[in-house]
Amino acid sequence: MAPKSCQSLYHLPLTFLAPRWFVQHVPPTRGIKSISKPRPNRFNQGPNLPTLQSTVAAALERKRFTTPLRTGALGIKKGMTAMYEPETGRRFPCTVVQMDQVQVVSHKTRQRNGYFAVQVGSGWKHPSNVTRPLLGHFAQSEVSPKRHLVEFRVQDETGLLDVGQTIGASWFQEGQYVDARANSRGMGFAGGMKRHGFSGQPASHGVSLTHRAMGSAGQSQGGGSRVYPGKKMAGRMGGNQVTTQNVKVVKVDDEKGLVVLQGSIAGPDGCLVKLSDAIKKPWPSIPMNLLQAQAAVDPAAAMA
Repeated sequence: MAPKSCQSLYHLPLTFLAPRWFVQHVPPTRGIKSISKPRPNRFNQGPNLPTLQSTVAAALERKRFTTPLRTGALGIKKGMTAMYEPETGRRFPCTVVQMDQVQVVSHKTRQRNGYFAVQVGSGWKHPSNVTRPLLGHFAQSEVSPKRHLVEFRVQDETGLLDVGQTIGASWFQEGQYVDARANSRGMGFAGGMKRHGFSGQPASHGVSLTHRAMGSAGQSQGGGSRVYPGKKMAGRMGGNQVTTQNVKVVKVDDEKGLVVLQGSIAGPDGCLVKLSDAIKKPWPSIPMNLLQAQAAVDPAAAMA
């Protein structure tokens, strides 16, 4: 049925009285409007999107919440022991880490290097076994040659300690949580059952001398007659850095430089251990500099 015509001039649009050359012809839009809400685009496309943050400063800001406020420390794993809870009498295993001549060697700043970090060294090395560039690096910082050098990133310049300062066991407080990083024990060439937990082939019927063999490594024509990259196979096992998170500090002996951790960590006895504040726990309310750390342990020594 044809639409009804306007009965009055008041119902006509204002463009009815304008000249024909003044009125712009706009074609009508036709379509079907959906009554359901649009699905979110998993490709991050569409209007009202935030500006892409691809700068270095934006990347550091995104990592701010997972970057520790202060530097970590280096230690040597001495072995394991056991302790008892005084309330319940429960016996639990502990790992003993000793800190040996840990000093701040240099700094990394955002203006010069693009990020904030503290270079920490531990141990001692004979000058004849150190290269001349490293000897000059240590001489500039006025510290003895170190056997180990590790960088610890910090959030901002407030976490940068003075060059040459010594970090003792009192840097960590009893009851706080740390993340311990160390290289795991190397196990040499291992088979698929030991390295990846394969179940192996049947132990009795139909198998001859291949009970622990891996079996097929891929298909023929369907997969391109090749072995895919990253295929789990037999190979060298261990010797990689392993991070043990949320390890509780049970006891601290600043005089002997010992930090006792609850539970076990990766690595054999004598390996290097990197200790830093746990990123999955609230930041500990502990001093930011060494003078305050000494005051928390021994107020009389700090005043002297």
